[in-house]
Amino acid sequence: MTTATATAPPAPPALGRRRTNLVFVTIVLGMLLAALDQTIVSTALPTIVADLGGGGHMAWVVTAYLLAETVSTVLVGKFGDLFGRKVVFQVSAIVFVGGSVFAGAATSMPMLIAARAVQGVGGGGLMVTAMALIADVIPLRERGKYQGALGAVFGVTTVVGPTLGGVFTDHATWRWCFYVNVPVAIVMVVMAARTIPVVRSAVRPVIDYAGIVLVALGSSGLVLGLEWGGSEYAWGSAVIVGLFTGAVVLLAAFVVVELRAKEPMLPMHLFRNPVFTVCSILSFIVGFALLGAMTYLPTYLQYVDGVSATMSGVRTLPLVAGLLGTSMLSGTVVSRTGRYRWFPVAGMAVTALGLYLMSTMGRTTGVWLESLYMLVLGLGIGLAMQVLTIAVQNTVAYRELGTATSGVTFFRTLGSSFGTAVFGTLYSGRLEPNLLDALDRAPGVPVSAVLSPQGLRALTADQAAPVIDAYAATVDYVFRWVVPVALLGFVVAWFLKEVPLRDSARAGASDMGEAFAAPDSAESDRQLERAVAGVMRAAKDGPVSRQVLEASGSRLGPVEAWTLGQIHWRLRVRGEASLMSVAAAHRMPPEVLEPAFARTAAAGYARVDGDLLLLTPAGEAEIDRLGAAWRSWLAEHLDDWDITDPEDRARMDRALDNLAERLLEEDEHARERTGV
Repeated sequence: MTTATATAPPAPPALGRRRTNLVFVTIVLGMLLAALDQTIVSTALPTIVADLGGGGHMAWVVTAYLLAETVSTVLVGKFGDLFGRKVVFQVSAIVFVGGSVFAGAATSMPMLIAARAVQGVGGGGLMVTAMALIADVIPLRERGKYQGALGAVFGVTTVVGPTLGGVFTDHATWRWCFYVNVPVAIVMVVMAARTIPVVRSAVRPVIDYAGIVLVALGSSGLVLGLEWGGSEYAWGSAVIVGLFTGAVVLLAAFVVVELRAKEPMLPMHLFRNPVFTVCSILSFIVGFALLGAMTYLPTYLQYVDGVSATMSGVRTLPLVAGLLGTSMLSGTVVSRTGRYRWFPVAGMAVTALGLYLMSTMGRTTGVWLESLYMLVLGLGIGLAMQVLTIAVQNTVAYRELGTATSGVTFFRTLGSSFGTAVFGTLYSGRLEPNLLDALDRAPGVPVSAVLSPQGLRALTADQAAPVIDAYAATVDYVFRWVVPVALLGFVVAWFLKEVPLRDSARAGASDMGEAFAAPDSAESDRQLERAVAGVMRAAKDGPVSRQVLEASGSRLGPVEAWTLGQIHWRLRVRGEASLMSVAAAHRMPPEVLEPAFARTAAAGYARVDGDLLLLTPAGEAEIDRLGAAWRSWLAEHLDDWDITDPEDRARMDRALDNLAERLLEEDEHARERTGV
């Protein structure tokens, strides 16, 4: 996940407002499709099982997608650097559409599971390239709000997915949960071809194929063992023991490969950082609880409460509302106070409470009480989810920001896969004996009548009561067994070390983007640029600029300092500076700025030659003083940067040059577009 060289990424092309918005709509469509298919099938699963059979494989409809997506997100990011993100975005969309078509046409559960895996490969590609394209084509000044909006889209799909799946299941067919992707993806591919520019990375990444294959096979072996154990095969059977043994061997080999790889998928030295280790474990548990609950709650609501597929999606809204609410709240509080440790501790405790409360639900539990229990679970997950990314980004070196963030995201997605599998194993292992016992107490009820929500609703109240109780007891059993997992998270959260929050981490703490989606880039220089931009954005107004000016020991006033900065960066990046270009960049007539530059020239710091602006030796000396003062200020606010280290100094200079170049390009394009 690190770059092969220190070469900085190329500056993104400057696009007009209309084209920028079209690109963003295209990217949003890609993110929407990838995120939606994580949850859209949850409300359709009972009907899918009734149509295709294979209830013991129900969890794999979700798990296959998540596992394939997990591996794809790592691989596709590298392919984007090699072949260009536009091409990879389009190919990912085509793969996603192919998987959607086969999923919609599935005639058996194995065919559906295979199609979902293909969807997952395409979905992972869409998700990673969507975030990366934001960094490639969105103007630097506006990138933060676009990235935040994209993260919000990811979060909102958690709300929309189950409800939309229910609507299709009730009013069309569950197959439209997949067919709906086809027209959207076709529109997206056409828009991508017409609007997204071709941007190639300046680096040639080394792809850790061995690590990716080993972690994919090892994780799949574990999930298969958990899924088949106790249902398809006995826990002590050769197949299950072989799967677990093989998975352990493969994952051990993965660790060995990562220790030796030139550019490892997941650098093992990150685990020497206790904050990264704790956050990875907690992220796994958060994913475990969230997707597991979101997958099986609609099953409970349809069988036990007797609601439609659509209403089962609507009824899960309290969980999602709690999750989004506390995610936003925790980010805001952390950005203002700089303290984050207690959020995961409280979050895991509340999550355990929510799971326990949900394990007490039954046929007589009221709607409002069920909603309260779901809200409690959502509040707990949201308290921890946002803060984990902030904590990791606050403690790793800037060159590893992208890698570490990707690692935490990887563990959350992996946890979602394991959570769905474990929930499925517990569910299928308990459901059959519970249903057999219920049928003994409801004579005359055919087995076919209790395998679908529709068949169950056709029974009389007396006939349905024992069957409903069987489904309630099964889902309660699942939630009850997951409570210890959340309690383990509560214990682990106490080991999270609170490190004083960097200004760059504080500036991005309230951004939900990476808490829900994949990071935009693992390139170290780009992550450093992002950190510098965040700190500078937070400090751009008044007091900091005056403090730095005073600390520099310069005799300049604010006006002279500003004019010299305008000349310096244009000379450094473009090779020339003019009054016209400065005025156009700030949407002002040249006559308004001319007195300020004349004042600087009169003081002996600059020369005005017609429209051209130049620095005198005295002006260059003042710029050196200001530059040293700004570097000292950045060294103080970017905690993992050493002003005396030549390599750090060179990387910082590259970051500042790239930021200046991008801002100047945006200014020039704005001037061309407006004709100012």
